[in-house]
Amino acid sequence: MRLVSLFLLLGIALAVDAAAQDRGVLPQDYYDMTFVGDVTVSPLGDMVAFVVTTVVEDKNTRHREIWLQQLDQGRPVGEPIRLTDPTVESSSPRWSPDGSVMAFSSRRGDDRNSVWFVRMTAPVGAPYHVPGVDATPIWSPDGQWIAFTRAPRSEDEEGGERNQREGWIAPDAISNTLDAKRFDGRVVTSMRYKRDGTLTLLPDPSVRDKSQLFVVPATGGEPRQLTDLPFNVRGAVWSPDARTIFFSANPEEDNEYNQENTAELYAVSVEGAEPRVLTTNPGSESSPAISPDGRSMVFSLSVNRETQTELMVVGLDSDGNFGGQPQMLTGAWDLTPRGAFWSPDGETIRFTAGIGGNSHVFEVDADGGSVRQVTTGDRRVSSVSTSRDGRVMAYTSTDAVTPAEVFVSRYDGSNEFRVTSFNDEWLAGVVRMPAERLTWRVADGIEIEGWVIKPVGYEPGTKYPLILKIHGGPYGAYGNTFFQTFHVLSNTGFFVLYPNPRGSTGYGNAFQWATRGAWGEVDSDDYLGGVEAAIAKYHDIDPNRVGVSGGSYGGYMSNWLSSTTDRFSAVVTSRSIANWESWYGDSDAQGLTDHAFYGPPWEQRERYRRLSPISYVENVTAPTLIIHSENDYRTPIGDGEQWFMALKKRGIPVELVRYPRSSHGLSRTGEPWLLVDRLERIRTWFKYWLIDQPAGPATP
Repeated sequence: MRLVSLFLLLGIALAVDAAAQDRGVLPQDYYDMTFVGDVTVSPLGDMVAFVVTTVVEDKNTRHREIWLQQLDQGRPVGEPIRLTDPTVESSSPRWSPDGSVMAFSSRRGDDRNSVWFVRMTAPVGAPYHVPGVDATPIWSPDGQWIAFTRAPRSEDEEGGERNQREGWIAPDAISNTLDAKRFDGRVVTSMRYKRDGTLTLLPDPSVRDKSQLFVVPATGGEPRQLTDLPFNVRGAVWSPDARTIFFSANPEEDNEYNQENTAELYAVSVEGAEPRVLTTNPGSESSPAISPDGRSMVFSLSVNRETQTELMVVGLDSDGNFGGQPQMLTGAWDLTPRGAFWSPDGETIRFTAGIGGNSHVFEVDADGGSVRQVTTGDRRVSSVSTSRDGRVMAYTSTDAVTPAEVFVSRYDGSNEFRVTSFNDEWLAGVVRMPAERLTWRVADGIEIEGWVIKPVGYEPGTKYPLILKIHGGPYGAYGNTFFQTFHVLSNTGFFVLYPNPRGSTGYGNAFQWATRGAWGEVDSDDYLGGVEAAIAKYHDIDPNRVGVSGGSYGGYMSNWLSSTTDRFSAVVTSRSIANWESWYGDSDAQGLTDHAFYGPPWEQRERYRRLSPISYVENVTAPTLIIHSENDYRTPIGDGEQWFMALKKRGIPVELVRYPRSSHGLSRTGEPWLLVDRLERIRTWFKYWLIDQPAGPATP
């Protein structure tokens, strides 16, 4: 019997009447937003756990908790309840095989072990540690063992005495110092000395311990190390008989010059033996999932960067070795499968995939056949989990006017119920205009998809400006999901157009790679065609008041379009690229253009310069707001500075906003105060130049 009376109940406020809505979305509404994810259904299907993230405005932080929803035959019973202590951070819920215990991560005081367990059956007690388990647990199917991966630890580390400056000076450095105690800088010999999202530089890779596989009895004990490999162990899964653990690893991960996909699949006996490599195919194999009877494995295969990721299935013998050649399940299907898992009866394999502007659950028979779509609708479904018997499926769902909430349904997607309503109260007080699908064809006949949001309070016959929004990547996609930025601009009085040009995912492999070697040159037609298609359909768009904005690749394209066309009257460019040659030396992601531009700058010098907006900066006339994070290592701030200085020297109205303590992900995971400030600066820049002072392009 589940005990829930000890948990704090969520108070749900009554939604205000729609007639009371008198405004649209504002930047500061971000503080009221709640984010849900990491959904996991209990093995018995009677509970669903998920992580709830809220914004703590006064502390400029986010707070994570684990919540639960009771279920009865797949139907929600009562309201969601809070499981974890609201005074501490908690995340990563994981169920034991019988559902009697949940593990989760939580930093509590000075306790160095952040992995906690709580009994989910009577009597409910306080969270506790399992001796020997100090990383995310992976239970064996019989519940007798717990596996986990982490780096081996020395006695010094366990006592907290490891040198915090270890690896700051590369062990193979030739230059020397007069006084090592005084020198507090870095000596770098590796190309991998920085990574976006890490605000400090990384130690030399040679001193970083590799994540290995450990196993311990489920009741606790001394961890037994099963692997000792010179590379990281990832994605470990058990065989149903608990005799074998499968995992993926990349033996070439420390080869800085490796440009190939080289991850392999491995198996290791729980009794102890050398890990066995299972795959020898070209490409990377990853994400193994074992059938319920233990006789088959499904895994992902990516031959190289430009080929479609495919699902492969292969038979297993009693020792966990491949019993034949893997067979391709998705070769005739032109989308990208993610997160494959088996149905309880072992007859089908399920996964998620982006399809146009949506994301849904799909399935294919284990012995092959056509891929079938399970969930439907103009929305994005993610974080999918099912009960052990397959009767209950849970996931998050978001659409263009609603942030993600948790849903449950039957295994076939029917009888769907919404579980959470964390955002209903604040949404009830604001107007969100719906997204309207728009398509157009470019010169070579390819159809491009996008969406248009009208201004809040739209009145036919009144002229409004238009903002073109460009997504990052370019290997990503916009679609039917909630973007606060779009609704903030709509509330300010803009039409908003957000398209998926060539280069976007979810439209097939050829579409995704259509811009290779010609960023800006190919996709410009998609964006400009979209602007003209929107003006043609929505006669109240003022063609003389069009702005453009985007981040990362979207920032690059904002720079490109403003320097190669005169279509736009105002620009906001975030975390952008202006000069591909200097970007290559500053970024942590040179592999992006090594492939997309057919080599590094010294092999493709003309291409790098031809595709750099700085090569055409003399053509820019549009007032430009430049937004950049000072600790962005993906598109370092030097590119923003180059663009600012060039425009300033030419007399173009320009501002550079530098955000401290921020990385490339400022607009998604940055400090709340800075994230909201960014929204307000985008809003007010466009409002000034396209509504308050619609003077058209500047004259340098």
